[in-house]
Amino acid sequence: MMLLYEGKAKCVYKTEDPEVLRLEYKDEVTAGNGEKQDFMSGKGRLNNLISSDIFKYLKKNGVDSHFIERISDTEQKVMPVRIIPLEVVVRNFAAGSIVRRLGFTNGSSFTPPLVEFYYKEDALHDPILTEDHILKLDIATEAEIETLRTQALKVNKAMNEMMDQMGLKLVDFKIEYGKDKAGNFVLADEISPDTCRIWDKKTGENFDKDVYRNGTGSLIDKYTEFYEKMGAVK
Repeated sequence: MMLLYEGKAKCVYKTEDPEVLRLEYKDEVTAGNGEKQDFMSGKGRLNNLISSDIFKYLKKNGVDSHFIERISDTEQKVMPVRIIPLEVVVRNFAAGSIVRRLGFTNGSSFTPPLVEFYYKEDALHDPILTEDHILKLDIATEAEIETLRTQALKVNKAMNEMMDQMGLKLVDFKIEYGKDKAGNFVLADEISPDTCRIWDKKTGENFDKDVYRNGTGSLIDKYTEFYEKMGAVK
């Protein structure tokens, strides 16, 4: 199998089937656009297990993605898509960069949820984009921007229902989309505690990469506990 792409957290390989790619999760964790980086044994396994189960849950709740099946503890089959250079962020509560940028009180609620777009470009540190920026950069049309917003909010609804069953609060998350051969948007990349901010409803403790960013505990222990909580999801 030929390596097509290696990112900070995953490797993508060609397979004998042109309609299938193999995605392998790595035992690496990064923060701050790669400025902080460590090897953590078992992280790739946990992210693969969690992301696979989340994609299956979303599929059951009417949200399609590039995910086909999990084939090992660290690998999954996905369908090929052309990733668009946008990160779509949905915020249910204020935390992280929006608190630093705009002065919102940490934990304050956004009703309805806030949708933001970021330029997926490491060299520019993934800047936030307005809709006019997206149009000027020729990333998406007005209709496509609205489609992305609608699809992201559908993911948010399903994810919130899942987290409720786990006794957790979905603070915010980042997702990416690609286009399939027909030009349709398809949810891609991964959804895991690496790409979400998740708090315990009662204690407020983190079950996400902020544990690593802020040095407040063992990321592996928290991801393991999160995966165990997923056993309650129906």
